[in-house]
Amino acid sequence: MQPRNMSMSGVVDLAAVKAAGEAKAKAEQVRAEAARQGGSAAVPPSALVIDVDEAGFERDVLQRSAEVPVVLDFWAEWCEPCKQLGPLLERLAVEYNGRFLLAKIDVDANQMLMQQFGIQGIPAVFAVVAGQALPLFQGAVPEGQIRETLDQLIQIGEERFGLTGIAVDADADGSAPAARPAGPYDALLEAAMSALDAGDLAGAVQAYKNVLADDPAHPEAKLGLAQAELLQRVQDLDPGVVRKNAADNPSDVAAQIAAADLDLVGGHVQDAFGRLVETVRRTAGEDRDAARLRLLELFEVIGADDPRVTAGRQALARVLF
Repeated sequence: MQPRNMSMSGVVDLAAVKAAGEAKAKAEQVRAEAARQGGSAAVPPSALVIDVDEAGFERDVLQRSAEVPVVLDFWAEWCEPCKQLGPLLERLAVEYNGRFLLAKIDVDANQMLMQQFGIQGIPAVFAVVAGQALPLFQGAVPEGQIRETLDQLIQIGEERFGLTGIAVDADADGSAPAARPAGPYDALLEAAMSALDAGDLAGAVQAYKNVLADDPAHPEAKLGLAQAELLQRVQDLDPGVVRKNAADNPSDVAAQIAAADLDLVGGHVQDAFGRLVETVRRTAGEDRDAARLRLLELFEVIGADDPRVTAGRQALARVLF
């Protein structure tokens, strides 16, 4: 099992772009028109991150998506995970040097856009490529996984629509962007991601634990640990056997917990939550505690701002109290 193929928050196959031929033709038409008008001048690095509202969406997103993939970051001031993800996306936009444009959308000020994209929880990240909207991920996601998603997005933009990005003048802002100082845990987090890439789940778990030993509230390490431990638990399971055991033994707490883990890894978030809530409802003592604690761990994997977690917590509270 490859850790990064895990479906956590709606990550989709970017190759499944609808109406590709029509969108590609539109993109080529826009680029041809720009060429006739003399082409686009190089932009400064600061122009790679823009704030977008409903009034400027067509101009700043739809039209620009004909020359470069536009990544949409739906955020709000009150959203704590947004404060972690936003600066990371901004840094990557500069680092990728015009291969994609980052458009930040404040959901409190742009409710219509939030509804049009079906946003149910933030942070939520979408992309628009040649006028086609694509969901990328929701919630806090490790940097390595974000990079993989961006690389795939850029590849699709190039291969399907011929989008080669926009030229960037590094000196246009007056000076080259300063290098980001290394954070105190960057080496450990990178070690965790490298371990995941190598399939060393135990190594990844330990690296995340090393960060949390010093900073128990570190958001990326908490999320990474929850995901790595989940993958570690399911890597040797036989899905057919686990699901049969759960179906044949509804009172077997261990069987229900294992099935819930597989549900979540398979992207069936509500099924996983519902299974464990029901297990909590019909058990007591140590069995109830085991099911409840596993449910709380799965909440960590998805993220507190996800509406499915909010609903799951409410359901849990109802059966407990």
